[in-house]
Amino acid sequence: MSSNKIYVTPEDQFLDRRSILRGMGIGLAGLSTLGVSELLQGISASWILQDPNPEAIQPAIGEQFKDLFPAKRSADFTIAPRTLTPEAISSIYNNFYEFTSVKNRVWQMARNFKVVPWKIEVAGDVEKPLTLDLDDLMKVAPLEERLYRFRCVETWAMQVPWIGYPLSKLIDRCKPLGKAKYIRFISILDEARMPGQKDKQWPWPYFEALRLDEARHPLAMVVVGLYGHGLPMQHGAPWRVVVPWKYGYKSPKSIVRIEFTEQKPATFWNQALPREYGFYSNVNPSKPHPRWSQAMERDIGTGKRRPTLLYNGYSEQVAKLYSGKEV
Repeated sequence: MSSNKIYVTPEDQFLDRRSILRGMGIGLAGLSTLGVSELLQGISASWILQDPNPEAIQPAIGEQFKDLFPAKRSADFTIAPRTLTPEAISSIYNNFYEFTSVKNRVWQMARNFKVVPWKIEVAGDVEKPLTLDLDDLMKVAPLEERLYRFRCVETWAMQVPWIGYPLSKLIDRCKPLGKAKYIRFISILDEARMPGQKDKQWPWPYFEALRLDEARHPLAMVVVGLYGHGLPMQHGAPWRVVVPWKYGYKSPKSIVRIEFTEQKPATFWNQALPREYGFYSNVNPSKPHPRWSQAMERDIGTGKRRPTLLYNGYSEQVAKLYSGKEV
């Protein structure tokens, strides 16, 4: 069942809200250039942008694998009492510094980005180095839809219907050696198509890592789609990792290489700004960022603020992984 049906606005409400926009001096054409952060100043963006821009939600894999979508929703992963963030908002509000640091421009710059063919190298402490393609990646395990909370370190949050399978299934496919303790992910490097990578203040390409027991946790997920279809490029096509109890930057996008290591590897933001970003980066309201508090978060779908939950609300599932002193 396509989740798009969830977001249809009754006609009478739409007409009334459109008249309000006109009263504010915002025309329909202006919505395409107005940033979501601006929309959230005093009004709820969830009713302004109900229907996603078709250009913003095109799967970067095109028609390939379309028979795999939509995937059956799992009943084991719920976001209640929260509601899903409208795709119209989540599709145009993205962090992807490889393109730009301006959130509402990422999707525009990422349009028509070709990700087929795509290769994933597997190296390090494994039985045998190997290369996977998209066919391999899609066949690792049956796809399912999971509803997850997502929390950015910048204090904004959303709720997303990701499509994929447990990361542990891919790890098993890679056959890491017993001495492997960490898994490292490296994202695409393509300055010609990703102009943000020309900014040499950052150590491109993007790289992230997890402790292997974290990566094997049932919540950690390989994601190839959302909202009933394949990933658009701004969401990290053709595949990414999602680790919902950590800040969003721990869920790397557009991955081209996996490495298994015995020693703890460096990570992008910890290397670039070690005073501000740690290796573990678990969502924790009691550990402020050096430049802002993490006690509260803002839902980009409703514009409402709410208290941040420890481990993003997944304490019951993941707290046993930690002593509480990890940063």
